[in-house]
Amino acid sequence: MDKKIEKGTVIVTNEVIDYAEGGVVSKEFVRTNTGTLTLFAFDEGQGLSEHSAPFDATVQVIDGEAEIKIDGVAHTVKAGEMIIMPANHPHALFAHKRFKMLLTMIRG
Repeated sequence: MDKKIEKGTVIVTNEVIDYAEGGVVSKEFVRTNTGTLTLFAFDEGQGLSEHSAPFDATVQVIDGEAEIKIDGVAHTVKAGEMIIMPANHPHALFAHKRFKMLLTMIRG
């Protein structure tokens, strides 16, 4: 489901994108010089390899659950929960089960 994102309207984040079998789907809501807001859907077995960013990033899980490693420490984050990945610290994400998340990155 590829719904258009319109500012000033209510958005049901869990319905904006669907899962793709064996893949990762993303949809960017906002991109400015100061940050981004992106929705992701990870199918089971998918993930993002370890990397770091020069600014904090907040992951808000909206469906399912994710394994998020920060500095090698694994955290299970479930629907309705969030975690802040600190700037300049290595982190990675993995879907033992499929999950959707809203990623907020603010440069500063």
